[in-house]
Amino acid sequence: MTAYALYVESGPRRRKTMVHVPGLLGCIAQGPTTDEALAATPDALRSFLRFLKRHGDPVDAERPFTTKVAVHEMEGSWIGQGDPAAGFAPDFELLGAAELKRYVERLGWIREDLLCLVGDLPPKQLRAQPHGGGRPIQSILEHIAEAQCVYLRYAAGTVEGLAEAARAVREAEPDLPSALARLWEISGARWVAMTAVERNQHVDHGQRIWTARRGLRRALEHDWEHLQELSRRLER
Repeated sequence: MTAYALYVESGPRRRKTMVHVPGLLGCIAQGPTTDEALAATPDALRSFLRFLKRHGDPVDAERPFTTKVAVHEMEGSWIGQGDPAAGFAPDFELLGAAELKRYVERLGWIREDLLCLVGDLPPKQLRAQPHGGGRPIQSILEHIAEAQCVYLRYAAGTVEGLAEAARAVREAEPDLPSALARLWEISGARWVAMTAVERNQHVDHGQRIWTARRGLRRALEHDWEHLQELSRRLER
C-alpha cells in the first residue's frame, strides 16, 4: 500500500493550513484549520490521482493508500500560503532529467485543463466580478501567469521571451487563452531545457533558497489550486 508523507504548514494557532504531498508532486489540500485540511487530504489525493489517470499516467487511482504527517511547519511569514521560507526537505533533493520531464508534462496537463475550462468564455464573463466576492476569472489567470514567471525565473534566471509573453497576457483581451498558451509554451520549453547544474543548484533569494524542484512544486501546486478554484466556480 502506498504511504504518502504529508508536509503541513500553518500558523501556530493551526488555522489556515496547506498540506503538501511531495510524493505526488502538485497535490495539495487546504482548509481554514489544520484539522479540516488534514480531513480533506484523502479526497484531494484521490482527485489528483484521477486527474493523472485521465491524462494517461499509469497510476492506480482507486488503490488504497495511507498518509502520515512528516512535518508541520508553523514558523515564518506568509505561512499556510504554499511556500514557507525554509521550504521542505524534499525541495532540496536531487532532480534527474527524467523526473523533470515527467513533472513538466504534468504541468502541461494542468494547463491543458485550464485552457479547456476558460478557453471558450466570452470577455464579459472573464471580467465579471463573482457574486459573493473574489477575483474575476481574468485576474486569476493573470495571477497564474505572473506566478509561473516568478517560479521559473527564481530557478533559471532570465528566460528569453518570458517577460514579453507575460506582458501579452496582461494586454491580451479578448484573446487571453492564446496568450496564456504562448507563455506556457515558452516556460515549459525552458524547464525541459535545464542542464544538470541548473536542475540541482541552490539559488539564494533573500530569505529563501530556491531549487528547480522547489520551483516545480510551487508551479504544479499553484496551477492545480487555481484549476480547482475555477472548476468549482464554473461548476465543471
